[in-house]
Amino acid sequence: MGLATIDIAVVVIYAIGIFGLAQWVSRDKPGAGPKGSADYFLASKNLPWWAIGASLIAANISAEQIVGMSGSGYAIGLAIASYEWMAAATLLIVGKFFLPIFLRNEIYTMPQFLERRYGPGIRTLMAVFWLVLYVFVNLTSIIWLGSIAVTQVAGVNQDVALVVLGVFALLYQLRGGLKAVALTDIVQVTLLVMGGLIIAFLTLGKIGGEGGVVAGFSRLVEVAPDHFHMILEKGDPHYMDLPGLSVLIGGMWIANLSYWGFNQYIIQRALAAKSLDEAQRGMLFAAVIKLMMPIIIVLPGIAAVILAPDLAKPDEAYPTMMRLLPPGLLGLVFAALVAAIIASTASKINSIATIFTLDVWAKFKGVKVGEDAVAEDRKLVGVGRIVAIVAIVIAILTARPLVGSSEQAFQFIQEFTGFFTPGITVIFLLGLFWRRANEPGAISAAVASVLLSWGFKVWAPGVPFMDRMGIVFLAALVLAVVVSLLTPGRPDKDTISTGDVRYATSTGFNAGAIAVVLVLCVLYAVFW
Repeated sequence: MGLATIDIAVVVIYAIGIFGLAQWVSRDKPGAGPKGSADYFLASKNLPWWAIGASLIAANISAEQIVGMSGSGYAIGLAIASYEWMAAATLLIVGKFFLPIFLRNEIYTMPQFLERRYGPGIRTLMAVFWLVLYVFVNLTSIIWLGSIAVTQVAGVNQDVALVVLGVFALLYQLRGGLKAVALTDIVQVTLLVMGGLIIAFLTLGKIGGEGGVVAGFSRLVEVAPDHFHMILEKGDPHYMDLPGLSVLIGGMWIANLSYWGFNQYIIQRALAAKSLDEAQRGMLFAAVIKLMMPIIIVLPGIAAVILAPDLAKPDEAYPTMMRLLPPGLLGLVFAALVAAIIASTASKINSIATIFTLDVWAKFKGVKVGEDAVAEDRKLVGVGRIVAIVAIVIAILTARPLVGSSEQAFQFIQEFTGFFTPGITVIFLLGLFWRRANEPGAISAAVASVLLSWGFKVWAPGVPFMDRMGIVFLAALVLAVVVSLLTPGRPDKDTISTGDVRYATSTGFNAGAIAVVLVLCVLYAVFW
């Protein structure tokens, strides 16, 4: 596509501005000395609600989601928006029921919670699993698909784009850690929302002509009515991807609870809140933004059904719609795309450094985070920075062979990740809400999740992925309960306090949550 000079100028201004802002918020406070582990990995446990909410969205939305979901909007329609809208409901559940336990027990990482609840074996097992997943699947996919998007829009060499994106994201957060990521994400998300709204309104305006955006939307619904159904029926060619009511009452809940509630990459922002109330308000803020995301991501893809009906691949929808933008605005929307890539990459790097340093290195060295000598604690920050560098170097070197070699291979890796999701959800839900659950039960759920998911894929490939997750979740849950009851409990291992946890939420959170749920009900009623 190529960028005009003004577009390049806009992108350069964005890059300089966001890098400078990250370094400014990363500065050491006068007289405070160098950062300790809590400062670096949990932003001194002082994040305000707006930083938490914005950072949750920035970590979640990246190039593959913008380009991929827009492509799904082109091919499937509004039904793909269930991933965004159901996430809004999930965030409310996490804020009300999960965060009170995590913050009451001063949890730093998800593997740490597992050790305190079950024992050290499962902490090490899951820490290694998440590190492998984050480095070789998530981080590689973010920078690889991000480099594709940059290449399509700006016309630069993909290998150059890959290295520049990875190195910029590393340097951007290397000094300040989570604080640099979270406190600048409000800018990243503002840019992302602004850029998405611009492209959505311009595409609808082009469709509507003199009638404007409203006429454009009306014509879009009239010309492509099949693209405005949220719940797909069995005969739909995309039913295997979004199997009807399962998006409301089935496997999507399993994936959402695992992703938004028990994923270090996401939940780390809430664990760094200055208070439980701030964390819950941040979750509510993120839920409100989630309601808007289909306008920003999915709608341009549906608009391409009229404006570019002959695309070779659905994933070309968003870059094609960007070509409609005049110089200057193209640079702004491209900067928003880059912001999404950088924010997600930086967040993933920081989470990798956090898990390795606090759950592997500190445990191996016997360092107690925030409790040992200041010098020992500050060494953890140095370890985290080294891990961050190593992680992005590995991701840059392995992105092409792992992700770029075969699209089908990438899809398999993504589905393979889902083999673990039901087991992870079972382990955490029982750990949070059933005191009798023990380590043998938790490990049996994890193993069963993988074996049953693999069995379904091999012997029942006709079962939709989402339905498979729901079935495997129920089976793993029953197995974990049975094994826990048949094996002796180890109360001496459980140091998680839940007896004095209060689940009452503020009037503001309750009112906002009710409003979000009502909006969801209206959306599903209108576009059922």
